[in-house]
Amino acid sequence: MTLRLSDEEQKALQERAAIEGISMQDAARQAVRAYVAREDRRERVLAAGKWVAEHHADALRRLGE
Repeated sequence: MTLRLSDEEQKALQERAAIEGISMQDAARQAVRAYVAREDRRERVLAAGKWVAEHHADALRRLGE
């Protein structure tokens, strides 16, 4: 895989990696892992909310009265 960044993105990544004492590649990998984890968590929360809404619709309706 080749990751193409704008000049500004590359400079920001380079600066952040230098501050943290890691390579740009490691910084990019961390960003990808954080993105995947965040989206996985978001999907699980949405699924849980849907389950609660479906299984407790009557109680939720009564609470809204």
